[in-house]
Amino acid sequence: MLSNFLKIIIGLLLGICTLIEPVFSQNTFEFIGKRTRQQISFKAVRGLVILPMYINNKGPYNFILDTGVGITVITDPLLKDSLNLKYLRKIDLSGLGDQIELTAYTTPFLNFRIASTEAKSCAAAILDKDILNLSSYAGMKIHGLIGYDFFKSFKIRINYSTQLLKIYQNTLPRLIAKGNKIDIQIEGNKPYVNVLVNVPNHQKLPLKMLIDTGSGNPISLETYQKSAFPLPDNFVISNLGVGLSGNIRGFKGRIDQLKIGKFYMDSIIAAFPYYEDIGAKITSVERNGSIGNTLLKKFDVLFDYSNSCMYLKETTSLKEAFEYDMSGMEIAASGKNFDEFFVTRIERGSPADELGVQIGDQLLRLNFSTVDKLTLDEIIQLLCSRNGRTFYLEMARKEEIYAGILTLKRRL
Repeated sequence: MLSNFLKIIIGLLLGICTLIEPVFSQNTFEFIGKRTRQQISFKAVRGLVILPMYINNKGPYNFILDTGVGITVITDPLLKDSLNLKYLRKIDLSGLGDQIELTAYTTPFLNFRIASTEAKSCAAAILDKDILNLSSYAGMKIHGLIGYDFFKSFKIRINYSTQLLKIYQNTLPRLIAKGNKIDIQIEGNKPYVNVLVNVPNHQKLPLKMLIDTGSGNPISLETYQKSAFPLPDNFVISNLGVGLSGNIRGFKGRIDQLKIGKFYMDSIIAAFPYYEDIGAKITSVERNGSIGNTLLKKFDVLFDYSNSCMYLKETTSLKEAFEYDMSGMEIAASGKNFDEFFVTRIERGSPADELGVQIGDQLLRLNFSTVDKLTLDEIIQLLCSRNGRTFYLEMARKEEIYAGILTLKRRL
């Protein structure tokens, strides 16, 4: 999951790229030929929408569809050489916090193609190091992120349950008639929406939220009245994502209720990042936090940037409970095929901690089946499936192999 802190840095790159775009730069997608609509299959992994995209007629490359980024970002530095990119401008970003050193390249001469749409002479930022390691997080190769350039070009409908993306040029999809229309604001090339949140002390707070399809958190609450957002009584320490200097520190808890448009959702898992990591660094557009795909996937969603609105149509999953990891261990994928799974974090006092699992241990078997038959997303779904559910785990620690029974425990 792309951290909000890194998106602050990408905002800086957006301003720089604007300066170097040539007058003939298009940065707008159009249908090839006479098409006016198309349906595209996407992969849904850990709350992310992943699309195949071609760059300069090479690919396909896996790009995260992310409303939270205002410029296309290539996160895989190997593409810089394999695409034989020219007219690169090197940018050194420093002074952005402790131990943060980032080199990026910008170029205004890329051609993008997604399905039967294309955009010519586009600007993009290319990171010199894969600091996000999104591939390990997603369990599949990730090459970058695309957002505003694609969303501004079409009406885009995301059906999370069928994993289908529908794009429309001028035609009006039926969801416009059936869905709940909600006004959004496009600021800094990103969409924002006003919501109403009930916090545990029964306060109702009107909040301005970034709509962030690149976030796997249902909701992130970063700041309120220019200070840290108040924590609920029950919370756990959590890794909220990956940033330039490592993991983003923070907490997970629940809020009583959220109202967006005409819809109400209860007992939502919320992320509360450390204020000094995120909230204090947001200066471009004032906001209180963000809502992510884990919340949005409870709807059939249509984005219409040209008319500054979105449409939501409820699905059968709207009333399903929001759940959080019940094992107390975080897992990342590794290996050539991303079929090796290692523990990257253990929560003290959790079921995994009580079992003796340690950071760096490799998961070999889950309920007597070898894990190479599972995806990372499937493993994570199992580990937040049901309070009290038991699993047989077989783990490796260097040359030692050990096994035990893990009993899931709802901690929020």
